[in-house]
This record gives sequence, structure tokens and C-alpha cells, in this order.
Amino acid sequence: MNNKWKDILVAPSSSIREVLKVIDKASLKLALVVGDKNKLLGTVTDGDIRRALINGKPLVTPIVEIMFSTPTTALINTPRTELLALMNKMGLLSIPIVKDGQVVGLETLHQLIQKTQYDNPVFFMAGGLGTRLRPLTLNCPKPLLKVGSKPILETVLINCISAGFHNFYISTHYLAEMIQDYFGNGDKWGVSIKYIHETTPLGTGGALGLLPKDLPDLPIIVMNGDVLTTVNLVQLLNFHDETKANATMCVREYEYQVPYGVIESKGQQIISMEEKPIHKFHVNAGIYVISRKIVNSVKKNEKIDMPTLLEKYLDDKVMMFHFQDYWLDIGRIDDFNKAQTDISSLDLS
Repeated sequence: MNNKWKDILVAPSSSIREVLKVIDKASLKLALVVGDKNKLLGTVTDGDIRRALINGKPLVTPIVEIMFSTPTTALINTPRTELLALMNKMGLLSIPIVKDGQVVGLETLHQLIQKTQYDNPVFFMAGGLGTRLRPLTLNCPKPLLKVGSKPILETVLINCISAGFHNFYISTHYLAEMIQDYFGNGDKWGVSIKYIHETTPLGTGGALGLLPKDLPDLPIIVMNGDVLTTVNLVQLLNFHDETKANATMCVREYEYQVPYGVIESKGQQIISMEEKPIHKFHVNAGIYVISRKIVNSVKKNEKIDMPTLLEKYLDDKVMMFHFQDYWLDIGRIDDFNKAQTDISSLDLS
């Protein structure tokens, strides 16, 4: 997203002369006319101003009189491929990004074309039975349960695509055909999606042994398919590379408050008392970056969970990436209900 978008916001009362200066300074050939709280009212290009001047409009004319009041816009987190298709169809060089009618960014054709792409495979673990979410999962695999308007896994996928990833694998087991029918080969999003089917459940790490051996020699991002998060995957990958890690685990801080007063004693004598203390822990967020060395160590059809797998390599630089972005493991009905409430306030819907 272009980082100069705030520089091209103008008020409807701004004169043509003032807007010309804004357009010239920002070099985007565009200004966005906004009202209160950056509500988008219209757009003005240098071409619009040129035509207005040819038609005799003076430079003191309020820009509201010549702005285009029904511009094409896109919602935040619209996939790159959809933005490119829309801009190509409408013949646009840039498009305002909005949320609830408010301007939150600007995408340009140049940046979309030049956007960095990452060839690292992204592997979604989506084969679980979703037992704790029954009856919702009796006839629907957990990754296809809708949070907001989209299935959980589609939201996660789009977030990865927006970050520049395009090479995806999905492990399946329970109701696998429904997942494959929905996501297909990825053409809908302009990416590649391939499937790794577990005939029997292999745990959160066992499916790594079923990945093809001709993957690019790059670290692999592994994510549970039921995690709703805004974690910055590019920062995660950069951290993994910069620390020369063999594996990186994303962790979150988790607080637990003891609901009682805690007593410390020596023999029968009380030596301290603490009322309802809070303990803080780092917990596994179900998002990893794994080296090819570790992936290749998992035997075909070996049943193993990811924490158990990584424990084998604790002496070989397993790092933790502590993040504070939104994260929710949708494992229970309460989590699913919370996700329905949270999704409207996140840049993921």
C-alpha cells in the first residue's frame, strides 16, 4: 500500500490551486477529497483539473465542484489479484482503499506489479476433526466454518496472499473433499494450492513427512488452519532468516490469575501471602517457520506433534517470535463466538 496516501487528502472546500500543489508535491497524479473522519467524498486527478481549466474554471474554484463523486474503491485486504483485475478493467492507475466508507489507504498499479513475492511454501494444517466445536463440525470441517462472511481458512489464506505468498499446501483428513472443492487449485486467488491427504491423523507435525521432496530450498511457514491472526508473516520470516534459526515458533503472552490468595510457608509458618497473583506464560500460537532440515527429518506417515518434533532440535537454534498482533485459536464454541464479534474490528474481514 502506498505510504503517501495521507499526503493527498484534501477538504471539499480546497481550491483548485491548493489541490494542484498537493498533487504536484505527492507525484501521484491524484487527490482524495474527504470529509469528517476521512470519509471519502470523491477523487480529483490532474486530468480533471486540466479539463476544468480548459472549460474556464478559475483557480479559486472549490474542488468539490469538479471532483468525481463516485470513484471506484476497494475494501481493505482485497487480494492483490482482485485489485489488479479491477484496475485493469476500469483502466485505473490507483485505487482508494476504504473501510466503512473511510479512506484507509491507496494502492497503485506500479506498487502492485512491483510487490515482493515470496516463494516460501505455506503449509496449512486443516485435517483436524474439530471435536470441541461440535455440532458445528458434524457436517462441515472446521476450516470451512464461516467467521464473518468467509470461512476461517479463506481469511487466513487471503492474509498470506496479501503479504506476498503464493505457494500453498493444505493438509486434509476429515471431510477433505469439501475443503478441496472450496479452494480448488487456487486459481480463484491467482495462487497455487496443493493438497496433502492424511489417510490417518498424523498429528500437527506428521503431515510434513508427506510434502513433496522437490520443494524449493527455503524455510516453510506452517500454520494451524483454525488460527485467526494479523501476525506479520514477512516480519516473522525476516526474523527467522536474520537469526539463522533452524525453526521459529510464534508465541503469545498468556496471563492466568489464581482466584485465591496464595500462601508461601516454611514448615507450618506462613512467610508470605499474595492475593490472587497473576502468572504470565509464553504459549505456542500454532504458527511456525521450519527449515528443510527439520521437514526432511519427518518420515512418511510418522505420527508426531509439532512441539514434540521441535523438542528434538532445542540444541540446534529453535527461536521464538513474540508478537502482539491479534491472535485467536478457534478451538471451542466460545472461541468461535468471540471470533464472530472480533472480525468486524479487524483488517481481515
